[in-house]
Amino acid sequence: MDKIDPKMVRRSVVAGSWYPGTEGQLRKTVEGYLDNVEKEELDGELVGLISPHAGYIYSGQVAAYAYKQLAGASYDAVAVISPVHRMPLGRFAVTSAAAYETPLGLVKLDGELVGALEEKVQINRVSRDDEHSLEIQLPFLQVALADFRLLPVMIGESSFEAGEKLGTALAEVLRHKKALVVASTDLHHIQNYDEVVRRDKVVVDAIASFDMARIKEALSPWDCSVCGRIPVYAMLTAARALGANKVRILHHTNSGDVTGIRTPGQYTVGYLAAVVYKGQ
Repeated sequence: MDKIDPKMVRRSVVAGSWYPGTEGQLRKTVEGYLDNVEKEELDGELVGLISPHAGYIYSGQVAAYAYKQLAGASYDAVAVISPVHRMPLGRFAVTSAAAYETPLGLVKLDGELVGALEEKVQINRVSRDDEHSLEIQLPFLQVALADFRLLPVMIGESSFEAGEKLGTALAEVLRHKKALVVASTDLHHIQNYDEVVRRDKVVVDAIASFDMARIKEALSPWDCSVCGRIPVYAMLTAARALGANKVRILHHTNSGDVTGIRTPGQYTVGYLAAVVYKGQ
């Protein structure tokens, strides 16, 4: 990798908390999750993934179901679409840094693709962000793929129009690349285990249908707490425009199932791993 000015590196904001903070422990953790999962045979070409973004002790094993599908694959570029949780970054935001840093090393941005996307949609280039949901996907990509360039987009607006616009633009700039599109999302966040199970089933079944109207309906209620619903909608829009026609749900669970704590009033978060592909 070309040498990058240290001032142009987006430093990790969650290493040592949301995932292990040393190279050895992080690699061992990610590889351990991946070793627990069998790669599924897809009757077609992989286009996109849905992966959760909680701390690895909660959702890392779920994420591994998605990233295991990359075994033996290579991509020119990986677009990762995430929500924005805290800082107001605008409708679409991309770091102004040249690379993201994790304990596993640097992930270099694809400056050409960022520029091409910027010609399609207005992008805010941000010098600082504390968004965990994009960064937390990177160690899995670093372990699963030998080399790739990153197109990272954070969506700070909760409209489906924004998701459709970004998804359409991504398809246009990625059309002639061997590219993967990743949506970072957790499912419902509710202080009720049974409600999370009930509501997540509606969302998961809709996503499995790959019916965009049904997906939009499932993600539209005013109290929908699926934090990456617009990144998911954007990724599915891009994937369909790139020729994908099938979704396979690989695994879904929630924090109550992971920890075993399902008592009434317990804050519970749902997690999903899925693939989107061009079926034969």
